[in-house]
Amino acid sequence: MSPSPALTPVAPPHERLLIVDFGSQVTQLIARFCRESGIYCEIHPFHRVDAGFLAGFAPRAMILSGGPASVHEAGSPQADPAWFVAGIPVLGICYGQQAMCVTLGGQASASAHREYGRADIEILADSPLLAGLAARGDSERVWMSHGDRVEALPPGFLALARSPSAPFAAIGDPGRGFYGVQFHPEVAHTPRGRQILRNFTHGIAGFSGDWSMAAFRTETIGRLRAQIGPDARVLCGLSGGVDSAVAAMLLHKAIGARLTCVFVDTGLLRHNEAAEVVGLFRDSFGIPLVHVEAGEEFLARLEGIADPETKRKIIGACFIDVFEREANQLGGAEFLAQGTLYPDVIESVSLSGGPSVTIKSHHNVGGLPARMKMRLVEPLRELFKDEVRALGRELGLPEAFVGRHPFPGPGLAIRMPGAIDREGLAILRAADAIYLDEIRKAGLYDTIWQAFAVLLPVRTVGVMGDARSYDRVLALRAVTSVDGMTAEYFPFEHEFLGKVATRIINEVKGINRVVYDITGKPPGTIEWE
Repeated sequence: MSPSPALTPVAPPHERLLIVDFGSQVTQLIARFCRESGIYCEIHPFHRVDAGFLAGFAPRAMILSGGPASVHEAGSPQADPAWFVAGIPVLGICYGQQAMCVTLGGQASASAHREYGRADIEILADSPLLAGLAARGDSERVWMSHGDRVEALPPGFLALARSPSAPFAAIGDPGRGFYGVQFHPEVAHTPRGRQILRNFTHGIAGFSGDWSMAAFRTETIGRLRAQIGPDARVLCGLSGGVDSAVAAMLLHKAIGARLTCVFVDTGLLRHNEAAEVVGLFRDSFGIPLVHVEAGEEFLARLEGIADPETKRKIIGACFIDVFEREANQLGGAEFLAQGTLYPDVIESVSLSGGPSVTIKSHHNVGGLPARMKMRLVEPLRELFKDEVRALGRELGLPEAFVGRHPFPGPGLAIRMPGAIDREGLAILRAADAIYLDEIRKAGLYDTIWQAFAVLLPVRTVGVMGDARSYDRVLALRAVTSVDGMTAEYFPFEHEFLGKVATRIINEVKGINRVVYDITGKPPGTIEWE
């Protein structure tokens, strides 16, 4: 996937797949599947992929993503003709199919009947792209999301499948290795979508699958050494989550004692978080660690701030102030390392200036101040959470730490909508600890992707004993996911939820009502802010 602007990779000795991004929010799912299939791939925005780029990147094949635009409108993203004279197979998905067809002499326009959601396509011809799916004349379930469609095929293309609203739901030019689908094989809602992608990558394009997390580890260590140089020092901000922990371990392998980890107690951490993190890194791995107590500073800056974006940016700026002070005390550090992941980048900013829509800022992506003196190094920026966990195991992190639920850099600040108050933080911390304790006792912790409590800016009337109460409301959240980009709520038994609610209300003063969040992602995000 695409390197950050500050991190140009050393060309790996692997077959390479290029994914051209037209702005789809699920482009990364294509990359995830390809990575899982042992294919080294990178995502690059369409406007940066020209003939010169292709010559340097030397991909074995290309996949063109979907996107939110209409290919027939002025100013919309267009495919570069150079892509189709490079002599490599190309697969266009949704918008990518339309852009390919228009560039090669076909036509696309708005459809009178849009398709969103599940659809059935009729297989029209035998094809290596659709091998292993339904037989000719039968139907195959897929997932559509389009308002435009291909109206006329370019010379050399054949229709491989159709739907009621898409006469060219799948197309192919076997002679040149060009294929397109109007649906989205990369999403889970297309049951055999992965088979289609594998048909293209391993069958049509001939990938052998020679890339692994072990290879990523080796290559990234070399890449980090080249970026950082032989003398520069690096500070790594530890948040307590697996991302920053894995980033720290990777950097330690790369530059050894020139890495110093800084664990900042922001006053926004979970119960016993500091002791666990400090113990693991200082005592178990021998990595130099500075433990900074900065809770008063963070909470003072956040006082009275209710807007979630403003909170994130304040936290980002405060982190940088702390890191720069620590760098000065250590005699200087040229780089600041963070555990930024690819989903953080997707949700925070458009991919490398591309057309993707921003969802929210992350404190370590969109929240960093421009005045920051240190340069960023983000060794995990192109990985998904499941890949980070695999890398953590590769690096020797204990399973108990690798398998921890994600914990956001801003901490409890974004699990307390509205302005933050110290009493509320104490209440939230205690309630969250009870919730996670019950999840572990029930043997559900490893089944759930992420679970946490949210203290709402709401008070409700209750009855406790013979007295009226007017206390806070706590929301519980638990989701299942693979990569954090999409998620479903976890279906707890009602008996379990009742037990948790009873414990929290009985043991945490200040809460008299507990609710459970059953929103998926989308439409919600996993965190509340």
